[in-house]
Amino acid sequence: MIRHLFLARGVLALGLVASVASLDAGGQSRPSELRTAWGDPDLQGTWTGATITPLERPERYAGKPVLTVEEAQALEARARTQNVTERAAAAGDPGTYNQVWFDPSSAVVPDRRTSLIVDPPDGRIPFTPAGKAHQSQSSARYGVGARDSHLDLDTGERCLTDGVPIPYWSGYNNNFQIVQTRDAVVIIAEMFRDRRIIPLDGRPRTDIPQWLGESRGRWEGNTLVVETVNFADKGSYWWATSWRAARPTLRMVERFTRVDAETIDYQFTIEDPKMFTRPWTAKFPLTTNQKARGVTQGPLYEYACHEGNHSIVNVLSGARAQEALAKPAKSGSK
Repeated sequence: MIRHLFLARGVLALGLVASVASLDAGGQSRPSELRTAWGDPDLQGTWTGATITPLERPERYAGKPVLTVEEAQALEARARTQNVTERAAAAGDPGTYNQVWFDPSSAVVPDRRTSLIVDPPDGRIPFTPAGKAHQSQSSARYGVGARDSHLDLDTGERCLTDGVPIPYWSGYNNNFQIVQTRDAVVIIAEMFRDRRIIPLDGRPRTDIPQWLGESRGRWEGNTLVVETVNFADKGSYWWATSWRAARPTLRMVERFTRVDAETIDYQFTIEDPKMFTRPWTAKFPLTTNQKARGVTQGPLYEYACHEGNHSIVNVLSGARAQEALAKPAKSGSK
């Protein structure tokens, strides 16, 4: 898989108008001044949500919603060391990307929470028994199991998508770009080049299910609220994390609130009665200050991964080679 080949500076020729923010006496733009030329809150820019804070609260932090300053500093120091340390391949493994290809974060979220999930209070995804079984099955087969068809690979391995919502967890390609017009907000993810066009003009939804669902946005004060439904029925496919899988029963509500010149408060709420016992919510900041998140600074780059890529051919041919080696020699053969 090839990444970071060509600059993608010209995003969707929409004739966008960039707003010019005023500065207060401290040199920091106030939220009320971060407006587009037509008066909406300005969410435009290249953003990252990268963090080492996990989505779910680890068991070792059960009942502990917030880290101490010392605990957070220790985790960040360890992450900075790990991010530059080459790892030996496991026995029988041909290896993986070396560290030059990865770009993980080395920072916890600023409020030092032990999980991005804020509801339920225990910081855990409230899976139904069926949802938990599906998640466990998906996780257990990652990189192993049958490889008889491209359908045996997960959607990310097939270069399709890892699903919604805004990425924060990827080991690389953590950035995305937001652009705006009066009538739409567009979110372009660096990973998989996912594109979400979110109308703001109140148009009715279609009856065409989509991999990333069908989004509609509205302003509630200074907050952009995006409701996404009408997901395609792709739950039977393999997904790296099945809670993100496209399913007709999935509904997602996101909230974007610009709080200063380099920060958006972002949260998403997901509900799906087949997967979860109740809706659940995660929250984390988006920033244009990539250095503060411990990731590479710069614009979006082309993600040159495509369905049918060379890795799929190699995975399937490698599986056939392993099968041939495992076959016992025929009696009398030389």
